Amino acid sequence: MPALTEVKLSISSPAFEHGGEIPLKYSCEGESINPPLDIEGLPEETKSLSIIVEDPDAPNGIFVHWVCFNVDPAKHIAENSHPGMSGHNSAGKTGYRGPCPPSGSHRYFFKVYALNTKLDVQEGIQAEPLKEAMEKHKVGFGEIMGRYQKKGGGNS
Repeated sequence: MPALTEVKLSISSPAFEHGGEIPLKYSCEGESINPPLDIEGLPEETKSLSIIVEDPDAPNGIFVHWVCFNVDPAKHIAENSHPGMSGHNSAGKTGYRGPCPPSGSHRYFFKVYALNTKLDVQEGIQAEPLKEAMEKHKVGFGEIMGRYQKKGGGNS
């Protein structure tokens, strides 16, 4: 079986620029809802999407803020939505968990994977096993990175 060609997806958000500040609304200091995402360049063979949001600057290694999979292919993920099936984030819960760095400014990578199938995995899966399950099915990938630093007093 020939290797799949992985297309670069263009991921953007009307809520923040790549490398820009994630608005308070989407953080633990706001409503802690997911920001809207726009996806361009999905390959024709896309059957599902997976979204993983990670903070690599967390004190104890990568903190996963959102895991969802078997999302119907779409050019737009709405704000405050629950697309597809949910996996567990690093807090041990399903759904989106807004940025909430203990100190300083952290980077948050919103990673979107286009897959040539729907995955046969259980709801509640964690990010790493999901990445393994996706490995042979990726036909596209893209990401947008936003930054967040707590606004409320205290830590710098």
